[in-house]
Amino acid sequence: MLTAILLGFIFSLFLVFAGKFIKGKLAVLSALIPLSLFIYFLSFLPGISEGKVFRQNYEWVPSLGLNLNFSLDGLSLLFTLLITGIGFLVFTYTAAYLKGHDYLDRFYGYLGMFMGAMLGLVLSDNLLSMFIFWELTSISSFFLIGFNNTSEASRKSAILALAITGSGGFLLLAGALLLGNVAGTYSITEMVELSNTIVQDEYYTWIVILLFGAAFTKSAQFPFHFWLPGAMKAPTPVSTYLHSATMVKAGIYLLLRFTPVLGGEELWHTTLLTVGGVTMFYAAVHTLFRTDLKGVLAYSTISVLGLLVFLIGLGTQYALTAAAVYIVVHALYKATLFLVTGIIDHETGSRDVTRLAGLRKVMLPVAIAGFLAAVSSAGMPPTVGFVGKDLVYESTLHFESWSVALTILAIATNVLILYAGFVAGIKPFTGKLPEEYSKVHLPSFLMWTPPLLLAILGIIFGIFPGLIDQSIVKPFVNAVGLNGNAVHLKLWHGFNLVLGLSAVTLALGVLLYIFFKPSAKKEKGIARLDSISPLNLIIGFGNGFREFANWWTRIFQNGFLRNYVSTIILFLVVLVGYAMFTNQNQIPLDLSSFSRMTYYEMIIMGIMFLAILFVVGSRSRLTAVVAMGVVGYAICLMFVIYSAPDLAMTQFSIDTLTVILFVLVLSSLPKYLSISDYKMKIIDGVLSISFGIMITLIALQVLGEPVDKEISNFYAENSYVLAKGKNVVNVILVDFRGVDTLMEISVLTIAAIGVFSLLKLRLRRDDRELKD
Repeated sequence: MLTAILLGFIFSLFLVFAGKFIKGKLAVLSALIPLSLFIYFLSFLPGISEGKVFRQNYEWVPSLGLNLNFSLDGLSLLFTLLITGIGFLVFTYTAAYLKGHDYLDRFYGYLGMFMGAMLGLVLSDNLLSMFIFWELTSISSFFLIGFNNTSEASRKSAILALAITGSGGFLLLAGALLLGNVAGTYSITEMVELSNTIVQDEYYTWIVILLFGAAFTKSAQFPFHFWLPGAMKAPTPVSTYLHSATMVKAGIYLLLRFTPVLGGEELWHTTLLTVGGVTMFYAAVHTLFRTDLKGVLAYSTISVLGLLVFLIGLGTQYALTAAAVYIVVHALYKATLFLVTGIIDHETGSRDVTRLAGLRKVMLPVAIAGFLAAVSSAGMPPTVGFVGKDLVYESTLHFESWSVALTILAIATNVLILYAGFVAGIKPFTGKLPEEYSKVHLPSFLMWTPPLLLAILGIIFGIFPGLIDQSIVKPFVNAVGLNGNAVHLKLWHGFNLVLGLSAVTLALGVLLYIFFKPSAKKEKGIARLDSISPLNLIIGFGNGFREFANWWTRIFQNGFLRNYVSTIILFLVVLVGYAMFTNQNQIPLDLSSFSRMTYYEMIIMGIMFLAILFVVGSRSRLTAVVAMGVVGYAICLMFVIYSAPDLAMTQFSIDTLTVILFVLVLSSLPKYLSISDYKMKIIDGVLSISFGIMITLIALQVLGEPVDKEISNFYAENSYVLAKGKNVVNVILVDFRGVDTLMEISVLTIAAIGVFSLLKLRLRRDDRELKD
C-alpha cells in the first residue's frame, strides 16, 4: 500500500525532469498511473467482501508514536476506488481538455501529488500520518485551484480555500494530539477498542469539537462552505476530481472513520444532525439563484455533503447504508455533470445557463451523459440515485425522534437537488440551438467518453444494486461499527410509504424545474443578502482584525528598535518579577559562593564593569563597540577558567566578527547623534538595572537548586557509545536533538529557496508594479 501511495508523488517528481514528453499526444498515457492503482485496489474486493482487513505497518518515528501504518477495510476501499477510478477518467479527460497548454505537465504533477495524498489519507491507520496527508491534500488543491495564476480571481480563490482548509488542518492536529494523549496511542484501530475510555474522558468534548472543525472546513459545511463556490475558478478537471468526488469528501471520511471511536454520544449526533441539516437545505436553496453551471453544481455539491453529514448524525444502519450508497451516487452523477459542464464551456466559451440551449443537436453523446446524470441526481428509477434516495427516507422515517420533520427536510432538499441536476444536465441540451452555437462541434472522444461511462455506471448500479451491495456497501457499514447485513439494496421494494415520498419528490422537483427558470435578475436579488453571508461576515472580521493590527503596530511597533527591546524587557521584568516575589516556595539565595571568588575572577569582573561604563558613557561609536568587545573577551576568559574551552573559542570568534562588522558598518554612518534626552536615559537606566537584578536573582536561585546529574551523566556515558562522538555538545545537537536540528535546517532551506526564487524572478513588463 505504501508503494501505491508513493506512486502519485513519484509520478509528480518524474514530471519535474521529463514533463515535456507528455505535453503532446503522450499526455493520455499518464492515465495509466491511476488505472493501474484502480486495478490494484480492485484486487482486494473479494477479501474485503469476506470481512478481511488488510494492514501494513512501517516504523517511522516510533518514539513519537508516528508510524506509517496503513489499513484497507470496506470504508477505505470505497474511497480508494473513487480516488483512482475517477482519477483515471479525469487524467484521460485532461489530456484533451488542456491539450497544448504550456503547463500541462505541471497540472498533471499537481494531480498526481493530490492523488497520492488522498490515498495516504484514507489508508492511514495512524492519526498523525493521516494529518500529514490531510495537509498535503490542502497544499496540492491550492496549486490546482490557482493553476490559472495569471487570473486574480483564481489566486484569491486558491488562497481562500487554503486558508479555510488549512485552518481545519490545525484543528485536526490539535485534536489528534489531544486524542492520542487520552488514548495513549495514535493507532486508529487501537482507539476503536478504547472507545468507552475516550468518550468518558474529560477532554472528550474538546476532541469532538476539534475534529468537527477539521471535517466541517474540509467538507464545506455551513458556515465554512463559501470557499467551495470560489474554488470553481479552477479548471474543470479540478472541480470534478477535488470538489465533487474526492477532497471535499475527506471530511466525510474523517467523520465516518471516527464514528466507532467518538460516536454514540448526544454531542456527536446532535451536532452532525444540526450542521448537516442546515447545510444541505441552505445550499440547496442557493441553487435556485445561480446562472453559472459551475455555481449550480458547487452549491448542489455542498448540499449533498450536508446530507452525508446529516446521515452520519442519524447514525443508524439505514442511515450509514444510505451514506455509503449516496457517496457512490454523488461521485458518479456529479463528476459526470462537471465533466459535461467542462465540455460545454470548452466548446461554447460560456457556462451561462440562461444562454445555453439545444446543444443536443451538436453533441448528442454529451447530452445523453448529462441526461442520465440528471435523472440519477433526481433519484428516478432505475438509477442508483433512486436506491440512495429511498434509503435516505428509510433513515429519517425510522429515526426515533423528529422523524416527520427530518423526512420533510430531506424531501425539500432532494427536490432542490433534482432541480439543480436538471438545470445542469438537461437544460443546456433542450430547446432551440442559438445561432451563435451553430458551429459548435463534438469534442475529442477523450472528453465525452469519461462522463458517458460514469453516467452509464449510474444506471447499471441501479438496475443491479447487488454489484455494490455485498462487495462495497456492507463492508463499508461494518467498518463504521454497525452490522451491514441488516439492510439489503433493492431497486424495487413494492408499494409503500417510501415509494410515495419518492414520487412526491419527483413531482415537486419536475414542477419546480418547469415553472422556476434561472435568471440574472434572481441572482442579483439574492446578492442583496450578501452583506449577512458567512463570507462577508468573516471578511468583515478580517478587516476589523487588520485595523486592530494597524493600531497595535502604530503603538508598539513604530519602527524604533529601542522601543521593541524596551517593551520586551519591561514585560519580562514585570511578569517574572511578579512570579518570583509571589512564589511562596522560592529557593533561598545562596550567597556563600561569593566568598570563594579568586583574585583573577575579581580582576576580570572589574574589567567587565569598566568596559560597561565606557559603553554607556562614551560619545564615540567606535569606543562603545571596542568596549563591548572587551566585555565579550572577558566572558571568554570566564569560560576558560571554568573549563569550557569550546565555548570560549565560539565566544571569541563571535565577538571578533561582531566587532569587525560593527566597525565596517559604523564607518558609513553619519556623525554620532544624541537622540535620548535626560528623562529617557533615566528610564533606560532603571529598566536595565531592573532587568540585570532579575537575571542575577534567577542565577543565584538556580545555584541553590539541588544538582541532578542524571541527564548529564547519560549524555557523557552514551555520546561515544551510541553516536560515536567525543564532543558531547555536538552529539546532543546532531543526534539526540536531531529532529530539532532537522527543523532548523528545513527553515533555512525554505528561506534559501525563497531568496533564490526572488533572485531568479523575471516579471514581464505588464506584471511589474508601476512606481511614481
